[in-house]
Formats: sequence, structure tokens, C-alpha cells
Amino acid sequence: MGFGLDLRFDLDDCDFRWLSEFLQGMLKPVAALAVVLMAVILSRCQKLGLEKEMAVSIFRAFLQLSVIGFVLQFIFNQENAGWIILAYLFMVSVAGYTAGQRAKHVPRGKYVAGISILAGTAVTMFLLVLLSVFPFTPRYIIPIAGMMVGNSMTVTGVTMKRLRDDIKIQMNLVETALALGATPRQATLQQVKRSLVIALSPVLDNAKTVGLISLPGAMTGLIMGGASPLEAIQLQIVVMNMLIGASTVSSIMSTYLCWPAFFTKAYQLEAKVFTSD
Repeated sequence: MGFGLDLRFDLDDCDFRWLSEFLQGMLKPVAALAVVLMAVILSRCQKLGLEKEMAVSIFRAFLQLSVIGFVLQFIFNQENAGWIILAYLFMVSVAGYTAGQRAKHVPRGKYVAGISILAGTAVTMFLLVLLSVFPFTPRYIIPIAGMMVGNSMTVTGVTMKRLRDDIKIQMNLVETALALGATPRQATLQQVKRSLVIALSPVLDNAKTVGLISLPGAMTGLIMGGASPLEAIQLQIVVMNMLIGASTVSSIMSTYLCWPAFFTKAYQLEAKVFTSD
């Protein structure tokens, strides 16, 4: 397997038996719609008005997961590093846009979020491959990249939004520190720390209680797939470690990239950033 961005493929090598297996396997997901029907009925009885939203959500989930299933099956059959990189960059782009939407008042928030997520997940993934924790193959890299990107997206969005909101609330303190000769980074140090703590706390709390309150998805999937619980916990420990690493790097990177936009070249707060709501 090469590491060049060669996206060619041969249709003769494709095995379409999985398509028949997929259609047969969809019987259980269709049967599981019964619980959604129960939720729709309860929503109607309680006059919540969520019936349409529930139906749309389930349809979108079914459509999106089906499409990604076909795409992943195609990529797995290719065994080509170029498709891994392409899929990874697509996930990072979508995650950056989504996190930027959460922190929409941060200037160039989508770009800041995208670069931060890329940095955090790329560094973490590089270390995992370098240490031979995972092989650089689509079957391993794409799923773990998806978990890291999704987690980093949430943490980065919260960090950026919280940092901007905290600075807005404590503008007087920040301006006083600037007037006394502090640099922008020094003047906002407490706000940066608070935003990082708030954003990373759910990830750390989840690591503290994993296995005690709930069994995570990766571990549950392995057990239901026939793997032994001991094998499942080994993978889950790796997953928790990589999520903490990627989230921490991404969130810290986002503070370094977004706080300069909060200040002018004269080291004054950029008023227009904090007046919009």
C-alpha cells in the first residue's frame, strides 16, 4: 500500500456480495422503527409537536448512514492511502464548519475551528500510527479519525464560544489589564483557562465514569460483534486516551488562533466582535 494520493480503482476487483448482505441486514433496523413509532405516538398524545421532526431526523439518519456505509465499503475495498486522506479531510471540513457555526461571533471561526481540529486529530493519529497502536489502513484509521474529529469538533466549538462570551462579560477587567501593560494573552489568561476547563470537563468526566455508568459505543460494538470483553476494554482504553489527547490539542490550538481576532493591532479590544449577539 502506497502513501501517494492515487484515487484510481478497478471495478473488476469489487465484490458486491456485501450489497445482498446489507439488504438482508436492514430487516432489524426496519423492525427497530417500532420504538420510533412509539415515540411519535407519545409526542402526539402529549401535544409536543415533535412528530415531524422525529420523522425527518430518522429519515436523515437512515439516509446518511446508508450512504456512508456504501462509501466506506468502497474505500475499504480499495486499500489506498489516498482515499483515507480524502475521507479524513472531508470530516475535518464538515467539523470545522459545524464548530464555527457554534462560535459564529468569533471572526473567521470556521477556519480557526477547522485548523484546530486538523492539528489536534492529525497529531494524535500520527502518534498512534507511529507507535503501532493502529495500522494505517482504511478499516482502522477512518473510524478512529471520525471519533476524534467528532469529539474535537464539540470541544473546539465550546471553547471558542465560551472564550468570546467570557471576554465580553469581563471587558472591564481585560481593558484594565491592557492599560497596565499586559499583552492580550496575559490579559485574557483567566478567560482562556476557564473556557478550556469548561470545554474539556465533559471529556474528562466521561473518562472517569466509563464502564461504571455506561458501556461506550466502541466497546459495546465489539462485544455485540463477538469479541471478548477483555479485548473490548483494551480498544476502549485506547479510544479514551486518543479522545483526550485530540480534544486537548484542538481546544488549546483554537484559543491561540482565535484570541488575536479579539484585539486590534494597538492591543485594544475589538469592539465590533463583542457588540454583535
